[in-house]
Amino acid sequence: MPGVLYIVATPIGNLQDMSLRAIDTLGSVDLIAAEDTRHSARLLDHFGIDTPMLSLHDHNERRRGAEIIARLEQGMSVALISDAGTPLISDPGFDLVRRAHVAGITVSPIPGASSIAAALSAAGLPSDGFRFQGFLPSKGRERRQRLLELLENRTTLVLFEATHRILDLLQLLVDEAPDRDVVVAKELTKRHERFLRGQAADLLAEMRAEPALARGEFVVLIDNAARAEDKAVNTEDARLLAILCAELPVKSATKIAALITGKSKNELYSLALEASGKRPSR
Repeated sequence: MPGVLYIVATPIGNLQDMSLRAIDTLGSVDLIAAEDTRHSARLLDHFGIDTPMLSLHDHNERRRGAEIIARLEQGMSVALISDAGTPLISDPGFDLVRRAHVAGITVSPIPGASSIAAALSAAGLPSDGFRFQGFLPSKGRERRQRLLELLENRTTLVLFEATHRILDLLQLLVDEAPDRDVVVAKELTKRHERFLRGQAADLLAEMRAEPALARGEFVVLIDNAARAEDKAVNTEDARLLAILCAELPVKSATKIAALITGKSKNELYSLALEASGKRPSR
């Protein structure tokens, strides 16, 4: 009878985030396939796990995957782990998992830490729908074009970024999406964890003023749910405001209209005064 391929999430920084089920699984399988065996050896040593390991990474996945499938078909159980977080999320393993399904081998997830979920939960941006990209292309033209395509989505955009490109990404956002709200989640679950919030120009200036902020691992979240054209007062907003102003004082009507539409209270107030022929009080 074939064995089981377990997809095991490991901590993204803080080792205390390792689940009891993950520890038990890694200690009981016959073999662990790890993205970097030297890196994972420290994790296994910490939890007293001595299960044999072999490497499975981007450069050997096809060849090594065939070997792992053969062992699974012989009845061995195998756990797949990446360097951090949940495997296959911008990490190796897709080809192996697909082969396992084709071969009729059971694939079982052991959930746990995920930098995407962690960042979304604490960023304060809309999370009812989001688009995860991973890393953008590294080359300039491809990088810009891919970002422009992603900015067309009307959901929160989630990206990974490395230390040597974080300032470049923020500059791209200054150029292409200066009005979007951005959250940079730095070093999640680690000692120097930080959430930087604001528009890209503000965050870029903050990182340039304090270079240490630009070092580490980053999850970048961009609020695409409300783009500039969505924030502008439109004819329907003006109609609602006119109805409210007919029954209420201008300030009360403006406050209610802002709550209903999510639009700028100042813009609505100016529109209401203009419609009534009044001038702003000084």
